[in-house]
Amino acid sequence: MNAVAVPDLPATTLDAGKLSQLVQLVDGLSPADLCWVAAWSASLAVHAQRSGAPVKAASGAEAAPRLTIVYGSQTGNARRLAEQLARRSSEAGLPVRLLRADAYPQRELAQERYLALVISTQGEGEPPDDARGLVEFIAGKRAPKLPTLQFSVLGLGDSSYPLFCAIGRQLDARLAELGATRLAPLGEADVDVETVATPWLDTALEQAREAFKTNLSAARITPLHAVSNQAIHTRDNPFAAAVLANQCIVARGSEREVRHLELSLEGSGLHYQPGDALGVWPRNPSALVAQWLDALQMDGEREVTHQGRTLPLRRWLTAEREITRLSRPFVKALAEAGKHAALIDLLRPERVAELAVLLARDQPIDLLRHYPQAWEPEALLAALRPLSPRLYSIASSSRAVGEEVHATVAVVDYQAHGSQHWGAASSFLAATNEDGTLPVFIESNERFRLPADPARDIIMIGPGTGVAPFRAFVQERAETGASGRNWLFFGNRHFAQDFLYQTEWQEALKCGALHRLDLAFSRDTEQRIHVQQRLRESGAELYAWLKGGACLYVCGDSSHMAKDVHAALIDLMAEHGSLAPDAASAWLDQLLQQGRYARDVY
Repeated sequence: MNAVAVPDLPATTLDAGKLSQLVQLVDGLSPADLCWVAAWSASLAVHAQRSGAPVKAASGAEAAPRLTIVYGSQTGNARRLAEQLARRSSEAGLPVRLLRADAYPQRELAQERYLALVISTQGEGEPPDDARGLVEFIAGKRAPKLPTLQFSVLGLGDSSYPLFCAIGRQLDARLAELGATRLAPLGEADVDVETVATPWLDTALEQAREAFKTNLSAARITPLHAVSNQAIHTRDNPFAAAVLANQCIVARGSEREVRHLELSLEGSGLHYQPGDALGVWPRNPSALVAQWLDALQMDGEREVTHQGRTLPLRRWLTAEREITRLSRPFVKALAEAGKHAALIDLLRPERVAELAVLLARDQPIDLLRHYPQAWEPEALLAALRPLSPRLYSIASSSRAVGEEVHATVAVVDYQAHGSQHWGAASSFLAATNEDGTLPVFIESNERFRLPADPARDIIMIGPGTGVAPFRAFVQERAETGASGRNWLFFGNRHFAQDFLYQTEWQEALKCGALHRLDLAFSRDTEQRIHVQQRLRESGAELYAWLKGGACLYVCGDSSHMAKDVHAALIDLMAEHGSLAPDAASAWLDQLLQQGRYARDVY
């Protein structure tokens, strides 16, 4: 654990009443919020100790300069990097505050002096849900002129998509247009985030130090990868969780295998809330690695040095590199290495739609076989992205299961192009026996939380494995005795084979933990029925729940389901609220910004 210097406390102590008030204020805050509170209160205390003045918060124009770090995150990467920048800035002696984008007071933008934005781009150039309001404000007519602001932007994205880092680029350009000055150049991080994020964080911090012009020459700036807390299991220091249960929860005739896993967190120090995700570091299937070595005609035991590390090639392909997900950079590297005209042509901007189909349909092994190419091992590793952890919505409430965490996993295992294909993490999880362990961590999802008011109704829409977090929600509400009603929409292919957690939902209905369950099984009838049809059929009552203050949650596929559900919600609001489509859409956006409409989509 990193040593933390604690200043000598004054002789006076906080009376019991004030201490109780303080505990109530900070109880339930997220780690990011607590980080900001700690940094803010520490800076006030240091200022007061030096000046001899009583501690009080400055306000308005009298507020002392500080570095404000704002993040917009859908999967947690932007939040993680923003927290790292905040921690390193605080360690360097800078006054800093850290805020999620939807918690940032937009009226304060005109008074900001130093601002760092860390934000991802989703799907087709969209901001993450928690940043929609801030992005619209900065892009809109109400944004103030910012001649005294110094800023830096780190954009996160996936270069396989045509609008790579579009939101980061948009914010960087707009802030400059409003008169602000860049503290650091725009950073554009691909899926292998650290490659760009690490130097960007170093530059942003150094420029912030220079801008503040404080006497920080004695402060030690450590490399990003060296800043860690070994006492806490994190993404970079996962916990080896014992597997307590690993069972298939679909019938024998199901077209897809779905497994329910129960893992022990005993002794880990890990805690989670309903809505959080379980991070798992996968290993690529040995059979797939063998396919790669055969296609490449390479020796898996050959020692290969890449980025300062020397490992057998088999180890690189098993545990260090992405070999199940096809990406645009790999297609580009293959096209250039072999001068394959068809691939070079496919990479032209006007063929972006065809490239998207290829990336979604095929795996890298398919291209290796179709476009044979002699590779040097070092060049091959450079063309592949680092293996990244997979996130699974947690399917349990710790109040109900104790020091365990549950997950619902759809196993990727299918035939294509005449050979077997696998997913990295799902195959790894499915193959782990109940006497094994899995490297895991908890990824907080602050935007996907049950309402603080237990009397508030909730509506949950989760087809397929998207139902996982709602198992946690229902467990939690039952354990806490929440009086609000719970309504679940669930859909899958077949009732008899794919009704995930069927007996649990039936028991929840029976005991009153679940008040309503609407089902859609798309392959059981000639006309395919999906959850969006069920939403429209129950539109009047659903609208009444929302008007009465209910919170709405959606979990599952982002490419089709989430969009179709969003469109259905707009339609039913327009119909039953007598609203124009634009007004219905605006109301839904308002619910999103208020946190009453939350999405966990992937």
